[in-house]
Amino acid sequence: MPNPDFVGLVQSVLGAAEAAMGEFSPVQASVARDGIKTRATVERSYRLLSMLAEKTRGNLDRTESELLGGALATLREYLSTLEA
Repeated sequence: MPNPDFVGLVQSVLGAAEAAMGEFSPVQASVARDGIKTRATVERSYRLLSMLAEKTRGNLDRTESELLGGALATLREYLSTLEA
């Protein structure tokens, strides 16, 4: 059974990155879609979740692992669109 605190942490970090990407705020999206602040926030979130994945490797249940992997994939995909 997934730890609710772990799930909340991953969702919180991902939510901050999504907010910076404009996922939750159309106004923010129009102001900083490809701005430096957006990229820095997403990169910071990605690094934090990557570190969390490294430090918890082998200690997560399947649901936690899939949640963390999905969050990392979402951020990786967004960062790759900024580089294109």
